[in-house]
Amino acid sequence: MMRGKLLLVIFSLIFFLCGVVFAQDAFSPYVLSQNEVIFNQSMFKIDVVDPAALTNLKGLNYPGLRGNNQLVIYTPSFGYRTNTNEFGTEAVVVGNTVVSLSGADSLIPANGFVISGHGRAKTWINENVMVGSKISIDLNKNIITSYITSDTFLFNAKSKIKEVQDMMAYYSQQNSNYSQKRTEQHIEKAKEYINKAQKNSEDSQKYSSKAIDYANMAMSTVIPYDPNELKGVWIRPVYYQKKDIEKVLDTLYNCGINNLFLETYYHGKTIFPSKTMEKYGFIKQNEEFVGFDPLRIWITEAHRRGMKVHIWFETFYVGNKPPETNPEYILAKKPGWSNYQKKNAESQTIAYSVSEHNGYFIDPANPEVQKFLYELLDEIITRYRPDGINLDYIRYPQAMASNFAKFELSHWGYTPYARNEFKAAYGVDPIYLKPNDPLWNYWRFYRCSKITNFVKKASKLCRANKIMLTAVIFPNRVSALDTKLQDWKSWSINNFVDGFTPLFLTCDDKTAMGLMEDVLRNKSQSTKLYAGLFVTFMNGSSSDLIKQIHAARKYSLSGLIIFDYAHLNDIYIKTLTESVFKSDKKEIIITDSYPVKADVKIKTGSDNKQKGKKRGRRK
Repeated sequence: MMRGKLLLVIFSLIFFLCGVVFAQDAFSPYVLSQNEVIFNQSMFKIDVVDPAALTNLKGLNYPGLRGNNQLVIYTPSFGYRTNTNEFGTEAVVVGNTVVSLSGADSLIPANGFVISGHGRAKTWINENVMVGSKISIDLNKNIITSYITSDTFLFNAKSKIKEVQDMMAYYSQQNSNYSQKRTEQHIEKAKEYINKAQKNSEDSQKYSSKAIDYANMAMSTVIPYDPNELKGVWIRPVYYQKKDIEKVLDTLYNCGINNLFLETYYHGKTIFPSKTMEKYGFIKQNEEFVGFDPLRIWITEAHRRGMKVHIWFETFYVGNKPPETNPEYILAKKPGWSNYQKKNAESQTIAYSVSEHNGYFIDPANPEVQKFLYELLDEIITRYRPDGINLDYIRYPQAMASNFAKFELSHWGYTPYARNEFKAAYGVDPIYLKPNDPLWNYWRFYRCSKITNFVKKASKLCRANKIMLTAVIFPNRVSALDTKLQDWKSWSINNFVDGFTPLFLTCDDKTAMGLMEDVLRNKSQSTKLYAGLFVTFMNGSSSDLIKQIHAARKYSLSGLIIFDYAHLNDIYIKTLTESVFKSDKKEIIITDSYPVKADVKIKTGSDNKQKGKKRGRRK
């Protein structure tokens, strides 16, 4: 025991000394190296370093304790990772150099820190920080300064070339027929421009930028096409004419996408005219689609192109509009279905989740809720025969992690139905339970089991109709159990789902790899894993996207799904179709049944840009 404590002290001291090293590098004025030229210098106010619940009240209700518009510095003293959500951006710094740009929940290096920003701070990071930027922090004035210099561009270009070369080596070992000619040509051009940049510091930016461009081209060609890989995209159907839906499908097909995850039930409304919604007195169909049935068109036209459609179904989430604003909203009609936190369980006002864009949720424990959702799924499957169901929001609303004081006050599920049922079984109203109470874990299991029970029902329904069931999960299993009561491991062990579509809310491939490993460790072999990539939504680089796809290939995942089509711009599409999503198959002729091979491409006139509303999320 004493030896263990001694080792803990030693490791803690080493950890502290690492912090001292990075502090000496970054927490002091930046000094230019010989022949180094500054191209951009920008400062921004730091809101907090290593936020805590008592010192940063503005971030209290948000993951990572990062509030609206805040710029936060996370050092190793904060912990292993930032725990932030996808609505910001982050830069990982080692010493005083930015080594990678992430999006959320970044790993905090032992010899560095993470710059994390939301809102205005996010904008500053996006505009003034890049890989290779030099960072200086003045703690007395709470000011961070980012320098983009000639060395920045050289660091960026050399890093990309090294990454591409490592990827080439991997695929060469995996496949003796792997062709790397195009990739090598781009690398040689990149190296030429690096040499020019090193010889002329004044023109370093111009030549280094050219080197980065060629390194990016090399990266876009390095990953070979895999015909067995599911290549999907989540899409909100903001199109109101058949011809517009067809253009999107043509664009996706020619991009190499073979599976659509179509948002069908969201914000408590359906895109199709639903008899189930009408039966319960809810809004029969999303008002934007009244007059036609887009779901029928999406499925019919996708199948004619040989593409599959999965119903993206936002299970226990019913939108962020106050129920009183429309008498036909689900919670306006059924206020007893509302979910409640412990801290507002006795309130007469229907509760919303501040940390989930002020969204409203319905109670998984209420059998009426489960019956309604089951009937709605049954209607979709029976009427439209999709290829799969993708359960989203299959969880409780987010709560604070258990390492925060009084975290249980933020927990959800304290509804009249759940409290009465639990009290009948255990003799105690859970409102009075504390985390150290012997019954606390029973209360947690009670709520987890309600989610699992619905997954089990959906599984039987899908298996009976021979369609695929996948679920959106949060890949950190411990955190998912702790803050969302999502016990996805049990769904896999009991073979309730065919696959997981976890949300990898990051632009950083190393963070994504850690999350992939977490899911792989905790799922059964029979459950397939499809990487849910958020790079496009987070406005990451095309290289970030390629590196995450490479990570998915290294772990032999069954496929990947991009979030989302609204953010899949021409730059990403060009990158994907250079190699990784490109095959030698011929384009198709549209038929009344299945696609037939042809020697010509579909001509759509589409410019690959979404001509509808872009999906927006807010913190």
